[in-house]
Amino acid sequence: MRRILVVGGGYAGFYTAWRLEKKLRRDEAEVVVVDPRPYMTYQPFLPEVVAGSVEARHAAVSLRRNLRRTRIVDGMVTHIAHADRTVTIRPALGPDYELPYDVIAVTAGAVTRTFDVPGVADRAIGMKHVEEAVAIRDRLFTAFDQAAGLEPGPLRRKLLTVTFVGGGFSGVEGFAELQSLARALLKKFPELAGDDLGFHLVEATNRILPEVSDRPGEWVVKMLEKRGAVVHLNTTMTSAEDGHVVLSDGTEFDSELIVWTAGNAATRLLRNHTDLPHNERGLVQVRADLRIGTASEVVPDAWAAGDDAAVPDLAAPGEGAYTVPNAQNAVRQGKLLAKNLLRSLRGREPKNYVHHSLGAIATLGLGTGIFQYRRIVIKGLLAWLMHRGYHVLAVPTWDRKMRVLAIWLVSFCYGRDIVSLASVQSPREAFTTEAKAPKLSVTRPG
Repeated sequence: MRRILVVGGGYAGFYTAWRLEKKLRRDEAEVVVVDPRPYMTYQPFLPEVVAGSVEARHAAVSLRRNLRRTRIVDGMVTHIAHADRTVTIRPALGPDYELPYDVIAVTAGAVTRTFDVPGVADRAIGMKHVEEAVAIRDRLFTAFDQAAGLEPGPLRRKLLTVTFVGGGFSGVEGFAELQSLARALLKKFPELAGDDLGFHLVEATNRILPEVSDRPGEWVVKMLEKRGAVVHLNTTMTSAEDGHVVLSDGTEFDSELIVWTAGNAATRLLRNHTDLPHNERGLVQVRADLRIGTASEVVPDAWAAGDDAAVPDLAAPGEGAYTVPNAQNAVRQGKLLAKNLLRSLRGREPKNYVHHSLGAIATLGLGTGIFQYRRIVIKGLLAWLMHRGYHVLAVPTWDRKMRVLAIWLVSFCYGRDIVSLASVQSPREAFTTEAKAPKLSVTRPG
């Protein structure tokens, strides 16, 4: 059998393997997925994980549970030598090793784009994975618990100041959901007031939410400011050392929680450790049919899709445009990639990827959202309901759909859970503290 190696188990990789399982004839090919995480993250749910509206595990789709005929390799691909048809894998335990393949599908996704800003590496946290979303939520809960025991002053203000860097969909949704949660928490903390909260959104360009037009974007900014947020446009962060934030417009303040969502970048694997062609941004150079290569030259047995691939956007006016790196494109590219792999295995020509956007939709806190499709713009509660309806249908597998619906129903009846479990990040601390403490000498009678 030929071995199809899928590098990455995110959106594009998961859907590629899932579709291949359903369509491959027995003994036609072996599918292998390599990923350091045992699950696919449904990223549109991360803002609601941050807000406590979705349980963390419900935003993660198990690879082993759903890819039953696929070999799952727990590890990270550190080098691709397509000339030799091998990849180097670094497992969680043990030495690196090489894995041969016949056909490769590169769906490694992207990483959070960072810059050399002092303090960011030490103080900030991303919002690309479930673990990060959970940590953001727990840090806010912990900050409220700590601030409630302090007198009004700089330390309390710092604990309750949140800074998001990046005004794309991920940043704005996470920011709005966390701000909505913080305002709701004030009802449970009579010691605190709305003036104690500080929410800052920093965006380097002159607008947020680039996938919607200007007026809806301006409405979102006004809505956030009405809630008490400060939106810094045309502004960058120049320092975050020790939690002291300095912005390019001269603004300075202390912030305990700094969330970095300033776009995506290609992985180091694709930038530096592969002989596959890539563009100046480090993305794999892909044809419209998802084969790696250019219009005039194809790399045999090599395919790519998702955030790490520069896929030509045939639906865009003009030439030279690439598809937007979002979930909508990654899912559909993964499905087409599986179909094209099958067509190639069976001696047929692959089809081009052409997708017309279904619109842009965002959640902006409990009961508020925004949706735009061409000139149609819907705001408020209806858009929020549309967001929830769309994503509960889009999340893969019925068990995840039912679990998410159940937690939404429970939250509607009883409210969101506000317990901080930040201690799970250091689960042995209580035990080791007690184990290292001086022991009392006990003398037994007799």
